[in-house]
Amino acid sequence: MRELRSRLSGLLGRSEALLVALLLASGAFGAALSPYFLRVSTLFDMTSQFVEIGLMALAMTLVIVLGEIDLSVASVLALSGVVLGSLHEAGIRLAMGLPAALGLGTFLGLFNGWLTTRLKLPSLVVTLGTMALYRGLGQILLGDRSTYGFPAWFVSVDLHYLPGTPVPLPLVIFALFAVVFYLLLHRTVAGRLVYAVGNNAEACRFSGIAVDRVKILVFTLSGFMSAAAGIMMTSRFGSARWDMATGLELDVITTVVLGGTSIFGGRGTVAGTVLALFVIGTLRYGMGLANILPQNQSVVIGALLILSILAPQVWTGRRRPHLPRTSSTT
Repeated sequence: MRELRSRLSGLLGRSEALLVALLLASGAFGAALSPYFLRVSTLFDMTSQFVEIGLMALAMTLVIVLGEIDLSVASVLALSGVVLGSLHEAGIRLAMGLPAALGLGTFLGLFNGWLTTRLKLPSLVVTLGTMALYRGLGQILLGDRSTYGFPAWFVSVDLHYLPGTPVPLPLVIFALFAVVFYLLLHRTVAGRLVYAVGNNAEACRFSGIAVDRVKILVFTLSGFMSAAAGIMMTSRFGSARWDMATGLELDVITTVVLGGTSIFGGRGTVAGTVLALFVIGTLRYGMGLANILPQNQSVVIGALLILSILAPQVWTGRRRPHLPRTSSTT
């Protein structure tokens, strides 16, 4: 009985347990706002609105577990979409444009990692600079206009479904990537290295681990996932602009931190990130049904983020045994 109680107490102290409760609560909130909210088709279609955030959040989980940050993800998304649209306007077929956009995003992520490791600069400063640089390049390429006229098979990916099911294609793509990242972070040597570097990079260096190489690979992966999100957003909107996804990097970071990943590195799970994504997405969709203003939605999400950080610490503090005071004699 004591062992069962201990396991239950440990489970309740995990951030994932809180996120499951929040997800159920946000679903009940949405159902109270609209009788159509709990329809299967509505729930599945809702996910297409935040899959791009999810794709970037998967890679951002590794970045933050590593003890770093990447503020340029939304700018990489936009620039990849702009380049894809520009290549299409130039008469280059999407069969070549899509790999080019993915390759560009991968290179931009590699560049972030190179600047961070070779110049020994904080990733916060590096990616704050490249955030402006990459978006500025997109504005130079397109100006204030949009690119459109993509083939019908490419446009509106959110309206394509898994055959015979109500499951939209973006959700299937996200689920596949989520499985890959889960296995990568939690079931491979590379994932253990990410945790180790995030806990103590200097100790890893003395142990012979190529810390810089790990960081470069993770930033490169972040760039690739941002480019994939850019392709998906370009398809969903049927066009690309230099200013698309402006500010989305904050939603990505919020999702990862809400999922229980420590901003100081060394701790975090892919499952927590996925749960947090659906919590935020469900809440935003429900508040949208209630015509709540976007700025008020941000207040709710911010308060939720603070709650999710404090609650596990408060619960852990309650469970920690109090040691008896000892008196000292002189």
